Formats: sequence, structure tokens, C-alpha cells
Amino acid sequence: MDNRSEVREFLASRRARINPGQAGLPVSGGNRRVPGLRRGELATLAGVSVEYYTRIERGNLGGVSDTVLHAIAGALQLDDAERAHLFDLAHATGSGTTRRRRPTQQHIRPSVQRILDAMTNVPAIVENGRLDILAANRLGYALYSDIFAKPQRPANHIRFVFLDPRSHDFYPDWESSAHDAVAVLRAEAGHNPYDQAVTNLIGELSTRSDEFRTRWAAHNVRQHRTGTKRLHHPVVGDLELALEKLDVSADPGLILLAYSAEPGSPSHDALSLLASWAATLDQEQAFPAADQMTIPPPDRPEA
Repeated sequence: MDNRSEVREFLASRRARINPGQAGLPVSGGNRRVPGLRRGELATLAGVSVEYYTRIERGNLGGVSDTVLHAIAGALQLDDAERAHLFDLAHATGSGTTRRRRPTQQHIRPSVQRILDAMTNVPAIVENGRLDILAANRLGYALYSDIFAKPQRPANHIRFVFLDPRSHDFYPDWESSAHDAVAVLRAEAGHNPYDQAVTNLIGELSTRSDEFRTRWAAHNVRQHRTGTKRLHHPVVGDLELALEKLDVSADPGLILLAYSAEPGSPSHDALSLLASWAATLDQEQAFPAADQMTIPPPDRPEA
């Protein structure tokens, strides 16, 4: 990504979504020539000159103090993810380097895999900021059997969302899942702007998916740490799972995702069925998709 254009487009997109009334400014009559706040109005809210803010929005964040960045973030009403993204862009501007880092192979330490394997009642995976799935327990592989169906490794969530038509069945709310995936990748791109693997992934998706290009142009970012995930598994049907994301603190950039179901709920019963189905499969074959299995799934227990 070009950092200056990223700064320019991010700040302009955030400014365009706020009208004077939302910012606590007087609302004058007549037609406004720009959506959202004018640069001068934003500069006033942030306590800087129009000339200085204009220079910032043109992509020149070099030397801008944290105090000014916080003031701009407050004026733009940025949430935590957007604020972090702005600071990432500023730090990249001041780093003095634009050399791309070659993709590096991330490894899962044996102790982390043992922890995953010990989580026998919940699906769990480890992924990085590019949404590569780097490790999983048995239930995790079974839950994401369709994602692991393709031979490309590491399996990748956002490739599945935009490049595999099965994702529209797997995610009942596909639009929301697509939005979240792009927002997470955008945040990672701001945090690691010179990571060649991130650049390659963005380029691949931009070339192959109109849906991705449209969402990427919105410059939305998000930190999705907890929530409810609705999935439709090809074997066990609908699942409503609580998602928790935990940082693997000794391995910066890696996140452990664990899913659980409310005891006694239909989703809890479906996870038990999923565990039975997973036990019939060979984990070393990376769980091909359910519709490609030669071993039939187990019968549902009688009510």
C-alpha cells in the first residue's frame, strides 16, 4: 500500500461520514458542497490550523505529535480500532523505511498445539492478522472443514469468504462476515504496511473479487475480539457460537479463537454431533469438505 494515499483516503472517508450536527457545530442553511465536515471545521474541532490539517490529510503525518493525532481522532469520533489504525499509519510514515519484508513462515510452538488439542469440547484455531489459519484442534478442523478442503496452505479465512462460493452457505450473514474480514485485514495492513505477504493477499483479492474491491475502498477497520458467530455447517446444520479471541502473547500477531455453545442449546447438541463426525476423520488429511467425504457422517441421535 502507498502510505500517503492510505492516510489521505482514510482521513477523508472518516471526515465525510460526520455532519456538523453530529460534531456539535451550528448547522447552516443551504446546500453544502462536500459530504460531512469541511476541512476547516475539522481543524477547528481538533484545535489546529486549516493549513496544518490539510497537510496531514494529504498524507504527510511525519513529525505529527501524538497529542495532535489524539485531537484529530477525537474530532473524527474514531472508535478504538480506527484510532489505532491512525496511529499505525502515522508510525509507518515516520519509520523512514518503505522496504517490503519478505513473507516469513510462522510456526506454532508445540506447547500451543498441545493447548489446542487439550480443548476437546470446543472448536479452536490459531490465526494471524492476515487471517491465515495456522493451527487447529480436531473440532476446529471439523468446524472449518470447507475452508480446509482446498490444498492451498495456510488455509485463509478471507480467501474462503471472497473466492469460494461455499462461503455464502457457510456464513448465513455473509455480508457481515465479508465486512468484518475486510476490516480486520485493513487493520493488519495499517499495522504492517511493508509486509509482502499482506500486500500479495490484498493484490490477489483485489484482482479476483469485485466484492472485495468495493469493501476495501471503504477504508473500514475493526478489532473483532468477542461476539456471536452464526454458521451453517454442511453436516450438523446451523450453529450459534460464542467467539472469544485471545492473544498468544509470546508470539506477537497470533490469536487463538475459541468457540463455545450454550449448554443444552441446539448448537451445543450440534457440536456434540460435530465431535462424533470429526472422530471418523483423519486429521492429517486436513478434513476435506463434508460433501467430498467417503465416510458418511454419523446418524443424528434420536430425540
